Amino acid sequence: MTAIPVSLGPRRYDVRIQPGLLDHVGGLTRAVAAARSAFIVTDSHVGPLYASRVRASLLSAGYEVSLAGFPAGEPHKTLATLGALFDQVFAASPPPDRDSVVVALGGGVTGDLAGLLAATLLRGVRFVQVPTTLLADVDSSVGGKTGVDHPAGKNLIGAFHQPVGVFIDPGTLATLPSVELASGLAECVKHAVIRDAELLDWIETHAPALQAGDPACLGELIARNVRIKAAVVAADERESGERAHLNFGHTIGHAIEAVAGFQADPAHSLRHGHCVALGMAAANAIAVARGQLPHADAARVEALLARLDLPTRYANLDPGQLLPIMRRDKKARAGKLRFVLPVRLGTVEVVDDVTDAEVVAALDYLARPTT
Repeated sequence: MTAIPVSLGPRRYDVRIQPGLLDHVGGLTRAVAAARSAFIVTDSHVGPLYASRVRASLLSAGYEVSLAGFPAGEPHKTLATLGALFDQVFAASPPPDRDSVVVALGGGVTGDLAGLLAATLLRGVRFVQVPTTLLADVDSSVGGKTGVDHPAGKNLIGAFHQPVGVFIDPGTLATLPSVELASGLAECVKHAVIRDAELLDWIETHAPALQAGDPACLGELIARNVRIKAAVVAADERESGERAHLNFGHTIGHAIEAVAGFQADPAHSLRHGHCVALGMAAANAIAVARGQLPHADAARVEALLARLDLPTRYANLDPGQLLPIMRRDKKARAGKLRFVLPVRLGTVEVVDDVTDAEVVAALDYLARPTT
């Protein structure tokens, strides 16, 4: 078993990675959360696949187990869904107490919802993350960000609430649709650009194996990315400085997601990773136009994103829609847009002097055909 610490003093926890870990969630949870009751939060896709295994493991560890479910998909990451989860938890037998533990079983949407449920249930109970998507494995399950979306923008309502453990079973990726795998790979490219140029080399070399779902390659990819995320979170838990680097691609990406991503029909939705890929291409275009990033580096990142079946172009983005959303984004400060821009592969900086004209030019860039 690989164990990667997230070093946060009294809130420290381990990210554990091992094939077959779903069947050991109960014992691992018992080691970090002595409690009577456990509440599994999962969605309508993941629940039928894996909830029975996790429930059996929790029961064998001595927990009384209840299940709280919700419809799958980003459109359901709302206050209304959170309210429905509270209704299910309070109707359970036994009812929750402050020693109860919430088990987030699913992707990033599930982790965000379950984490916010845990942060606010009885003013805060412990929770563990059991991610089942690549994006959740390498990014959203680590770091304690929880939240729901609002019509004004993505993740505008939430809290920092660290899990007491993250338990990753790479075997769950075998049931992950290719479009969701690609979405997670976008966050891996992001980590490489902001922190580890050698990881970019590695992803380029292993792209075919990753897309084919090779277990060994995916296991190494998860571990390398979790180490990056854990180090950044340990250095800056509340995003007052260095952790903002993780927002590379997210300023424009979140705005695109707000206007084009949350479709009722999942087949036509842009996944979070797709929007981040577009945001990275746009941020790189701004950096190139400013003369701080070589064009060849930006082209290399775009070529890799395209190889991973991620978009780097998107037409008909209206600056009049996106700019107000970007100004309401939680990353904005005093109405100024904050961008993470690369200065070279593996190193980025946070700037707050990007102009509206530069954003419009970046959106125009996304609308151009690739050459």
